[in-house]
Amino acid sequence: MKETSMKKHIQNLVTAAMLMAVGIVLPFFTGQIPQIGNMLLPMHLPVIVCGLVCGWQYGGIVGFMLPLLRYILFGMPPMPNGAAMALELAAYGAVCGFLYHHSRWKCIVSLYRSLIAAMIIGRVVWGMASMVIFGMTGNLFTWQMFLAGAFLNAIPGILLQLIFIPALMLILNRTGLVHFHREHNWRKSRHYSD
Repeated sequence: MKETSMKKHIQNLVTAAMLMAVGIVLPFFTGQIPQIGNMLLPMHLPVIVCGLVCGWQYGGIVGFMLPLLRYILFGMPPMPNGAAMALELAAYGAVCGFLYHHSRWKCIVSLYRSLIAAMIIGRVVWGMASMVIFGMTGNLFTWQMFLAGAFLNAIPGILLQLIFIPALMLILNRTGLVHFHREHNWRKSRHYSD
């Protein structure tokens, strides 16, 4: 049992590292036109997938580290906004992974529930972090800025996440890398983990 657990941990570390690399590279494809890059939210995709595939701990860590690492390497996203983004992405990865892995059924419905809840909570975390950061710099973070940054300008990225992530999870399910299952399997897995 210990050997299986260690193997799973190593597999999750490798997968998380690979998704971190994807998150570092992906913004280059959309970053040539900043308006498009900001709307498609390219760093969100690998973070959410990491939380779903590897678990909430990995998703939270990758989400937090990714903007900070990109800032160290490339100066983007600019600080202090990158700090708010680090907290936002950590919330996406952790919340989505936690809710999905604690769902009774691993299916598209529980995937969408987890995804939508993570999107809402992540945006609230971003808004609160931005309010604190703006306040520390003597600027005002308004309700209009929150709505524009969290929802209105992000509609293309939100739609991309709602289409791409479930499609990717379906593909991973068919390949056997992730497993959708019903409640009786959930009870068995809970029994073995207790």
